[in-house]
Amino acid sequence: MKNMNMRVRSGERGSALIEAALTLPLLLLVSVGIFEFGRVFQTWQVLTNAAREGARIAVLPGAASGDVQARVRQYLQDGQLGGYSSATINVDRAATIAVGAGTASASVVTVNYPYDFMVLNPVARLVVSNSSLGTPITISVAAEMRNESPF
Repeated sequence: MKNMNMRVRSGERGSALIEAALTLPLLLLVSVGIFEFGRVFQTWQVLTNAAREGARIAVLPGAASGDVQARVRQYLQDGQLGGYSSATINVDRAATIAVGAGTASASVVTVNYPYDFMVLNPVARLVVSNSSLGTPITISVAAEMRNESPF
């Protein structure tokens, strides 16, 4: 009886190692995905708020496009986005929005930001050398506000 138990145990000796080897990459991939999704979401929120701040400046009478772009870039820098200088900021003061049954003039501030994945791309390239998973994407957000008119 004692010999039979020893044979069964010795046959299961490496199964824990095999199970760990099979589940660890999946666990790491899920963890990296959660981390990267959190970073993308935080970046999107900073960009959305920056575009909104730019739109607040754009609707003021006499504000220049340079003032709007400076405010957006300052917000991106304060939001600790690396590469904030590579963001493109477009200001359109000739937009129209629906207000009730009519329309009103508006300003639209669009911010395009090239987002690089920190962990996903290098991990994907370890698995498949020419993988396109995790390649940089462009996040684009826009904020629209009604122009203020001077009294």
